[in-house]
Amino acid sequence: MKQVAQQEAERARFIVEKAEQQKKAAIISAEGDSKAAELITSALASVGDGLIELCKLEVAEDITYQLSRS
Repeated sequence: MKQVAQQEAERARFIVEKAEQQKKAAIISAEGDSKAAELITSALASVGDGLIELCKLEVAEDITYQLSRS
């Protein structure tokens, strides 16, 4: 019984540690998303909507290419 209790305690410790690691990973991911949003905002502020228009043109070009192949 003592050995079973030790194993259960170890398992519980592992679950808690795993949850803490997942929490840290979620925080780091959120911080990265926040930084990416800040960079995109500052880029759009400095160059205007030209970047968005360029992306739209690239997507349209890709769609046209895919349609021409099918």
